[in-house]
Amino acid sequence: MTRGDPAAGGPPVTAPSHKLWGGRFSSGPSPLLEQVNRSIGVDYRLWPFDVRLSQAWAEALGAAGVIPIDESRALVDGLEAVGRRLAAGVTPSASDEDIHTLIDRLLHEEVGDPASRLHTGRSRNDQVATATRMWTIDACGRLDTLLRELQQVMIAQAERLGDAILPAYTHLQRAQPVRGAHWMLSHFWPLERDRARMAAAARAASSMPLGSGAVAGSAFPVSRELLRQRLGFAAISPNSIDAVADRDFVAETLFALTLLGTHLSRLAEDLILFGTGEFGFARFGDAFSTGSSMMPQKRNPDVFEIARGSAARMLGDLTTVLVTLKGLPSGYNKDLQDDKRPLFDAVDTMMLVVPAVAGALDEVMFDVARMRAAVSAGLMATDLADYLVDRGVAFRDAHSAVGKLVREAEAAGVELDGLPHASFAAAHPAFGPDVLDALTPERSLARRNLAGGTGPAAVQEQLAAARRIAQAR
Repeated sequence: MTRGDPAAGGPPVTAPSHKLWGGRFSSGPSPLLEQVNRSIGVDYRLWPFDVRLSQAWAEALGAAGVIPIDESRALVDGLEAVGRRLAAGVTPSASDEDIHTLIDRLLHEEVGDPASRLHTGRSRNDQVATATRMWTIDACGRLDTLLRELQQVMIAQAERLGDAILPAYTHLQRAQPVRGAHWMLSHFWPLERDRARMAAAARAASSMPLGSGAVAGSAFPVSRELLRQRLGFAAISPNSIDAVADRDFVAETLFALTLLGTHLSRLAEDLILFGTGEFGFARFGDAFSTGSSMMPQKRNPDVFEIARGSAARMLGDLTTVLVTLKGLPSGYNKDLQDDKRPLFDAVDTMMLVVPAVAGALDEVMFDVARMRAAVSAGLMATDLADYLVDRGVAFRDAHSAVGKLVREAEAAGVELDGLPHASFAAAHPAFGPDVLDALTPERSLARRNLAGGTGPAAVQEQLAAARRIAQAR
């Protein structure tokens, strides 16, 4: 690139380049290489973390006597000014290969020649690995906040459902009665495991690579412990070769997000089914539903459908990173430049989907009467078998006797409680005149008060535990 003052008749002069490499080449790179190599469109968002770690590096260089203290301070102040300019929306130029070269260019504009000392003893390899870890730790914290808010909505819905009863399903067939709160909280606990996985991913990211250089470590006596404390990392990476190549934390974050997407998909599928005319258990609100361009009567649960679809996107992002990593030799390779694209995509997607699901779920109205009406006597078939077990009958024999009653009821076109007492007596002599009491859902629920069960006391204990978790900081 050249510049000059044609009006003054002066010769063109070469503008300074802010590429962090190129001295060993006799000619410039192909424009095609520059296009494919340019990553600033992806990594621009790393700038707050790159500025912070660069300030820490400038301080460490000064503390180690590698550069004069006054230049160290000038770099720290200059980077602060660069941060303000980036926050105000600086537009990258065509020569800015990535966020690191953009910050380098802006720093030269702020402090001049001392900016050239900042890169002493470090590489973009350990620099980008550090910035990406810092971004990931921050992202995990922001996602945790959103998940807590979704959990609070689930608790509120569980409380609204109160003593409502609905069928639980296995194989998508009506199985046994459960409390509505119990069903709702069945989606709370997977989110709690998701939060634990996100926290574990953040801990995995909290090992600082800065000071590892390109692959062999820095040649200058910079205190990595000072850097660790300054940047808030939990540990220092123990091996420089591994440090610049390690993207386990990216894969772990994406795995956590993939499971989160899967759990949101399962919640969404339940609600989509419950909102159909065939089920009629749920009605979606206006703010998070859409209509049809052709059918005026439609109310479509788009948020839940998008949430269901996002699980596939999370899996694609995770697969992208794992397939990239599995073929790499040790040390840094440029393939790793693309680690951020799937990471950012997955985080961005969940940052949109989680609060949208929370909003849509908060609007859902449940038809308690319709839910209760779906609980037919046949769902208490297991309770009939338990009735016989309470009277000393082996469960296998009880199961067989109740199976005969189910066949008889199906043949007669009635529910189990529609059979005459003679049918029960014929199925097994242990059936007494109180047998129909075992065919009420309230009796069925009352027997299931073990911890984690759907009995009234067990559900109240579960709700209390969920509230404690949601309120904890």
